[in-house]
Amino acid sequence: MDITITGRGVGIPDRFEDYATEKADKVAQLAEKALALEIRLIRHHETNGTSGDDRVELTLIGPGPIVRAEAAAGDKYAAFDIALDKMLERIRQAKDRKKVHRGQHRPVSLGEATSNGRVLDVVPASAAVMDAVSTGSIPLPDVPADEAEWSPVVIRQKVFPATRMTQEDAVDHMELVGHDFFLFIDAITDRPSVVYRRNGWNYGVIGLEESADELAAARARR
Repeated sequence: MDITITGRGVGIPDRFEDYATEKADKVAQLAEKALALEIRLIRHHETNGTSGDDRVELTLIGPGPIVRAEAAAGDKYAAFDIALDKMLERIRQAKDRKKVHRGQHRPVSLGEATSNGRVLDVVPASAAVMDAVSTGSIPLPDVPADEAEWSPVVIRQKVFPATRMTQEDAVDHMELVGHDFFLFIDAITDRPSVVYRRNGWNYGVIGLEESADELAAARARR
């Protein structure tokens, strides 16, 4: 397994390089087919009275899905250890899920998790908060005079190529990058779908399906 270490805003001391390379041997032992491990060290300088920290980002590249993990701490060695523990845990969980797929034990399936068609564990705002919002008692920041389109909500957009895969493969991809959800095209239904994490080994999946009227309207616009 090839190991590359790069830094942004910080140099890479020989001691850290030796430390990270030695520790990364645990990844090679657990992910035998891994091709490369990319280690990126980022220095965050002190701003607005807050102490700066070091962030370590790990990316494992192999024949299967990419595995990612990152962490920040007061020094680069602690950040690396935390990120490495996250990556090792994700690799172990991926191996456990492969055992599940092979029928060695069976958790609640995606279909069973979403059979009632509802998303669970949604906690509404309290009555006091809703009343405060409706009456305007919760203060909002003033809109700058030169920013007519100003909004307190920041929306960041990212576009990824659509990928067709099974629901089980989508779960694997989601867990290996450490996200709570994953967008994909269902290889069986051909629907745009999202798989999301619930409690424990339970997952949910939501798919989109256009109505007949919407399909007809879309064809007419073409």
